[in-house]
Amino acid sequence: MKQTELVFIPLPIIGHLTPTVEMAKLLTQRDPRFSITIFIMKFPFGSIDSMTTDSDSIRFVTLPPVEISSGATTLGPFISEFIKAQTLLVRDAVHELTRSNSVRLAGFVIDALCTHMIDVADEFGVPSYLFSTSSAASLGFLLHLQFLHDYEGLNLDEFKDSDAELQVPSYANSVPGKVFPPMIFDKGVDGAAGHIYHMRRLRQAKGVLVNTFIDLESHAIQSFSGSKIPPVYPVGPILNTQMGYGGCQQDASAIMSWLDDQPPSSVVFLCFGSIGSFGADQIKEIAYGLERSGHRFLWSLRQPPPKGKMAFPRDYENIEEVLPEGFLHRTARIGKIIGWAPQVAVLAHTAVGGFVSHCGWNSLLESIWYGVPVATWPIYAEQHINAFQMVKDLGLAVEIKIDYNKDNNYIVNAHEIENGLKNLMSINSEVRKKMNEMQQISRRVMIDGGSSHSSLGHFIENVMANIP
Repeated sequence: MKQTELVFIPLPIIGHLTPTVEMAKLLTQRDPRFSITIFIMKFPFGSIDSMTTDSDSIRFVTLPPVEISSGATTLGPFISEFIKAQTLLVRDAVHELTRSNSVRLAGFVIDALCTHMIDVADEFGVPSYLFSTSSAASLGFLLHLQFLHDYEGLNLDEFKDSDAELQVPSYANSVPGKVFPPMIFDKGVDGAAGHIYHMRRLRQAKGVLVNTFIDLESHAIQSFSGSKIPPVYPVGPILNTQMGYGGCQQDASAIMSWLDDQPPSSVVFLCFGSIGSFGADQIKEIAYGLERSGHRFLWSLRQPPPKGKMAFPRDYENIEEVLPEGFLHRTARIGKIIGWAPQVAVLAHTAVGGFVSHCGWNSLLESIWYGVPVATWPIYAEQHINAFQMVKDLGLAVEIKIDYNKDNNYIVNAHEIENGLKNLMSINSEVRKKMNEMQQISRRVMIDGGSSHSSLGHFIENVMANIP
């Protein structure tokens, strides 16, 4: 019998690739008729090889490297050019895949930032489905932005660094310009123009998978009803909750051993994602804020890449050079500073009582899954609007900052950080209570009879009904 083949095309960044791989696993476990090929595009920096191990129903095809001559020094413009340059390679790889008579190509599942690949799916006469690894609310924000741009002549400049607010159907509260995703104010392919392009293309898809669940984002998901977009399938939370340590096993063991020695719910965990890092002045303020708060802490502190160089943060060789003098000695009994962090394992540990986060969507879903309250400190991409939603719309986080702007050299002072930490670690807070309730719901929606389980079933029906 022919296998029903889906081609997955993720953005090759850890925050996009991880949920895509987990989505593929979920789909093949749910319906054994599916086999999935995941195309891995090779960035010229960073490595994701440890995630790409074949199984019986999922295989990975690594595409040849491509030279990009964009001259970009930041990730956004580079990604846009990079994705476009992959289309011919994807076309050739799909040709190779479909040479087998045992394969029935059912469609492409494409990252919401890789919509150029819809053209390749069209060439093969198969439908495209998009996978949004961000929230339903932020997807709604971008769709509304595209609508206002195309039909009402929206001028985004009036919202830059502004308290001016925009009514957005996917948010319960009006959204101030200062929490708009910073990249939409950029000129060029990675700014508003690029995201408007992706949203226009999204409207051509047969369906949109979103890594969320109805009980978490009911307002946002309901806002899609009656709008002229393809069916939206909330199928999350899709997480890799395996406790494997993707970094150094020795470092991870030392971290977990330290946590084992701490009282329950006593530790603040600070971690800012795969791209998050700070300058020396801000690091010192964080240190002072931690010390004054008196709370136990585990701080993942990474060194920024050299200015003008496109690379991911790395671990410091000498951490003392960026910390206040004597800080390590004074906090030795209550704190531990690390480089890379096994985030899932840390959040799952009973000693962790709060999470200072950059508010990447995967990290927020992990915090919900493990019932750990969040203090918001967004840095890039859509994290500011995620922070706004968590604090203002959902009441699942406290604020350190929701409008932090790294590019204007703003420094969050130690007093703000100390206050945020004290609010975060309050034992009887409403946020902690709500987070515990949402944790229970997040587990139920994925099992038989749960909303996300049902939604995935509807998606499978859509795919099978649209096979050419």
